[in-house]
Amino acid sequence: MKTKCIIVDDEPLAIKLIKSHVSKFDFIEVVAECKSAIQAIDVLRTVNIDLMFLDINMPKITGLEFLKSLPHPPYVIITTAYREYALEGFDLNVVDYLLKPISFERFLKAINKYCERQAKNISLETTVSEIKKTFIYVQDGKTIHKINLDDILYFEGYGEYVKIHTIQKTYLSKETMHEYESNLHIKHFIRTHKSYIVSINKINAFTSSTILIQDKEIPIGRSYKESVSRILQYSKK
Repeated sequence: MKTKCIIVDDEPLAIKLIKSHVSKFDFIEVVAECKSAIQAIDVLRTVNIDLMFLDINMPKITGLEFLKSLPHPPYVIITTAYREYALEGFDLNVVDYLLKPISFERFLKAINKYCERQAKNISLETTVSEIKKTFIYVQDGKTIHKINLDDILYFEGYGEYVKIHTIQKTYLSKETMHEYESNLHIKHFIRTHKSYIVSINKINAFTSSTILIQDKEIPIGRSYKESVSRILQYSKK
């Protein structure tokens, strides 16, 4: 499986150089290029990113301020022209700190550091995180049901409740859509509308404004169109 990375930098030449370096690694793929932290937030909200190349000096919010705001950031490699932020960057547990212009030799060392850190954490990730990602518990009335994530078609907001539509049946939960979206840190689910979260694997067809799952036509909200389109186009590859 390829490492999905994102480049967050407001300098086109810097983005071009990083993409050139990344292209030399078969196991790394650039999923998105963002010119600001605001754009990056949208990507991180919808895509399971493994590695982020992050510039420090950007408009409105700096890279370090952005990194501090993330509750569960991906692995981060800082890319900047300023040496003085290095100590603060390492205090935030970044993988490496690269000074521009970035040579390929130095870039290679940073990628090796990323691979080493990922290897150290993979055992814990598979024994804890992956187990959590295979099912959820849902209270419907007085009964608590164990629902396999692979069986879920989509979540539907229903007033103060959420309907969980599965292959077998539909459950009615008192959890909110926001709570499900926050807890489902899984790349196979995407928010398409204020009232819908869908399983990518269960999508039968889609247009620019709707998604079809079985015989249900699900709308794509205006504020979600860009991110949904990007994910669906990427999943086709």
